[in-house]
Amino acid sequence: GIILVAINPYKQLPIYGDAIIHAYSGQNMGDMDPHIFAVAEEAYKQMARNNKNQSIIVSGESGAGKTVSARYTMRYFATVSKSSSNAHVEDKVLASNPITEAVGNAKTTRNDNSSRFGKYTEISFDQRYQIIGANMRTYLLEKSRVVFQSENERNYHIFYQLCASAMQPEYKHLKLGRSQENNLLLI
Repeated sequence: GIILVAINPYKQLPIYGDAIIHAYSGQNMGDMDPHIFAVAEEAYKQMARNNKNQSIIVSGESGAGKTVSARYTMRYFATVSKSSSNAHVEDKVLASNPITEAVGNAKTTRNDNSSRFGKYTEISFDQRYQIIGANMRTYLLEKSRVVFQSENERNYHIFYQLCASAMQPEYKHLKLGRSQENNLLLI
């Protein structure tokens, strides 16, 4: 299959706008510069041409930009499929991110918001190849982080958020204290 090596520049670049999406739409692989939109276009064309499911695997180190790359891919599909009611499918799918990140992300030495799990996002298309829905599943939660963190790292964000809310009446029964007191939370 196609392999694209992308580097997170840690800043916004003007290479992901609607004009660039339209430039890659309908192009053949290799006619344009390597880009996440070229990979998305090839998958979209193969799905339409062969009427078969396609997969795009986004992999990389912590902080490599995997979530952002997946978001650009979803935006590409929403735009080229002209899914008017679903034009912001990436916003809808990723709207669950704050909750998912609180439960599954932690501070590491390399990334303040490092995902400690994988995400599988399935986008569904109708017979006209317009987006009709999406489903995101998480897997392989890094359970060791619950009971151990390396130096200068933190547990999952949710533990700190719960500790910060310890004085709220609805959390009194949890007997939470400050995060420094509950740093190693056993479940």
